Amino acid sequence: MVSGAAGWVEEVERLDLACYAAVASTPTPRLDAAMARLSEAADYSRLSLAAAAGLAVLGGRSGRRAAFSGLASVAVTAAVVNVAVKPLACRRRPDRLAHEVPVDRHVPMPSSRSFPSGHSAAAFAFAGGAGSVLPAASIPLHALATLVAYSRVHTGVHYPLDAIVGSVLGSALSQVTTHLLGPGAG
Repeated sequence: MVSGAAGWVEEVERLDLACYAAVASTPTPRLDAAMARLSEAADYSRLSLAAAAGLAVLGGRSGRRAAFSGLASVAVTAAVVNVAVKPLACRRRPDRLAHEVPVDRHVPMPSSRSFPSGHSAAAFAFAGGAGSVLPAASIPLHALATLVAYSRVHTGVHYPLDAIVGSVLGSALSQVTTHLLGPGAG
């Protein structure tokens, strides 16, 4: 048995793999297609772009500010995750075949590193950025971000820890971004 920090890391990795395997082995035929569609809809932050358009059109001045703040948070988060964090992480994508993830769940497997989930980071960044300006939008946007993060595990392209760390990173970077933008931005 390994002690100290290495022991903790090994235990977290075992727990992460066990959670991934549990999701993969749980039959959810009615949920599979919906999670695959949601995961693909979140590619390239399309859900955030659609939400930003809705906020800008329907939300008046506050909605436009929220859309701007959310998209600025996505831009900062995408840059940090894809340029700084993913290249440093050496975590490979899960092996869907070895874990027998049902084919009905499959979405295209990204070629980038697995850690952290960029989809989760971007979804939470948008929710945090837009929600900081328009609090009424925060709960539904965070609920959508949570579903996006889960969809990445459900479809087999990320381990749970990838989605969790991506979500936390996106949330934190949205706070930094909105702070830097200041109250009058947008």
